Amino acid sequence: MDIIFLREVRADTVIGVYDWERKAAQTIEIDLEIGIPSDTPCHSDDIGDTIHYGVVVERLRQSLEEQHFLLLEALAEHIAQMVREEFGAPWVRVAVTKLGILPGVKRVGVQIERGHRPN
Repeated sequence: MDIIFLREVRADTVIGVYDWERKAAQTIEIDLEIGIPSDTPCHSDDIGDTIHYGVVVERLRQSLEEQHFLLLEALAEHIAQMVREEFGAPWVRVAVTKLGILPGVKRVGVQIERGHRPN
């Protein structure tokens, strides 16, 4: 399977279980690995045959402005479902990271995988 990856995508959203976290948007960091449905783009050299990563990032940022979550797990699930349903990815790995949210901890986050990744 061919995979598109996006590293350290930054987006602002309201997330957290504590009242103080929900008062203002926080910058989160997202890493995505997106399985491409076929190897056609390698042969066709046509953007229409692949998942357009610029459109994915645009849609992701739009979604995070509109929807807010309590848990990173729920946010990661939302992203995975969106990428699979809206872009037709058979497999996705999503890592969502909060930056500097705990004293003495640079990053906290979760990573999930959804779909089927052929061997």
